[in-house]
Amino acid sequence: MREYLKFYINGEWVDPVQPKSLDVINPADESVCARISLGSEADVDKAVAAAKAAFETYGYSTREERIAVMERVVETYKKRYQDMADAIRTEMGAPKSLAEADQAYSGQGHLEKALEVLRSYEFEEDLGAHRVVKEPIGVCGLITPWNWPVNQIACKVAPALAVGCTMVLKPSEIAPLSAQVFAEIMDEAGVPAGVFNLVNGDGPTVGAALSKHPDVDMMSFTGSTRAGTQVAMNAAPTVKRVAQELGGKSPNIILDDADLEAAVTRGVLHMMHNTGQSCNAPSRMFVPRDRLAEAEEIAARVAASVVPGDPTSADTTMGPVVSEAQFNKIQGLIQAGIDEGAKLVVGGPGLPDGIESGYFVRPTVFSAVNNDMTIAREEIFGPVLAMLPYDSEEEAIRMANDTPYGLAGYVQSEDIEHARRVARRIRAGNVHLNGASGGFDIPFGGFKQSGNGREWGAHGFTDFLEIKAVEGFGG
Repeated sequence: MREYLKFYINGEWVDPVQPKSLDVINPADESVCARISLGSEADVDKAVAAAKAAFETYGYSTREERIAVMERVVETYKKRYQDMADAIRTEMGAPKSLAEADQAYSGQGHLEKALEVLRSYEFEEDLGAHRVVKEPIGVCGLITPWNWPVNQIACKVAPALAVGCTMVLKPSEIAPLSAQVFAEIMDEAGVPAGVFNLVNGDGPTVGAALSKHPDVDMMSFTGSTRAGTQVAMNAAPTVKRVAQELGGKSPNIILDDADLEAAVTRGVLHMMHNTGQSCNAPSRMFVPRDRLAEAEEIAARVAASVVPGDPTSADTTMGPVVSEAQFNKIQGLIQAGIDEGAKLVVGGPGLPDGIESGYFVRPTVFSAVNNDMTIAREEIFGPVLAMLPYDSEEEAIRMANDTPYGLAGYVQSEDIEHARRVARRIRAGNVHLNGASGGFDIPFGGFKQSGNGREWGAHGFTDFLEIKAVEGFGG
């Protein structure tokens, strides 16, 4: 069992002000895999003070100095790559292939992309005799979730580090092992003391203390919409910037001219990827009513091909959900789907066949869902797909947008121009055509209650910068 009882503050591993530990549960077997400390407001004060002091120098560092720092971080990350993948597999039950190929790689990808952007990013612009300068915003509070743990850490830390900000990270206390490895990477890479700080803890204590702190200049939060609104309310009295990447209930419109076999297969496999624990998961599949029965047959076959089980096995394609609380929530929503009259195509309540422990959920597909049902409205955050029939393209678009969320959308068509026309009408921050997915330079974020601001690549620099006009600069 791993013991991570210290915080990383001002370049040192330090004890919490008030000892309070928490067991970390491996969701695949329900064993205690680690123990961490839960921080307090006093720990946040220490970390913020360190970040504020470090900003006095790092905030005025040169591009070349920051490039050198980031180059060391990237190289150290590569050396610790397997440690990162193992941590993610343990803390959230990600299958070995997913932990290595997708989860751990996302951290490296964001660091490398931010370094690439930094090399040529325009921090200054001349407007006649005046100059517009982009400067680091200051001390940043970063709150990250458990579902893509190092992805969300890196896509916040990388741009903050690149532009000259200092920061305090509060990772999820449910999946904190990858954050520990990340902090070790920052330390081994020689990131200047106080630039990066880590305090473990829960949202109501450490998260609230960060959000309210008068010396924190901006908050970058990824998590549920409910928690995101609380961060914004806590931050409001100090008028700090708040960037939010929140929930989703993303539509996947299969148009009448789509290759149904390919489109449904893609949609089901994407929904089961990461055990459905992705905020941009295509959880509502819209299918032409006269092809619904055919789509159900395809979906049932594809869902049955998903193999839940031991994350260390090469045969496993889907791990558990992250916690008992999540498991219970998902089971309740599956039952709600049944109770409200949706057609259960495959899956359902309970553990998958042959599994007796761990927080595993059956790959589940509902059909004949209407857009007012609970499973069509609430973010389930598990391997549960809702198939909704439609009679016209206009109806499909209307239902797709009939949600408080707007993170992602998906459109399937054999006619790319047709797909593009429909994509223009989807109210979401990212729309994917025929399964296409961008790289680390594509801006990620949502409309409506899915948040504000954008992460990834050059667009991810924006929220960490202030704009200053220096008038009369040219004399």
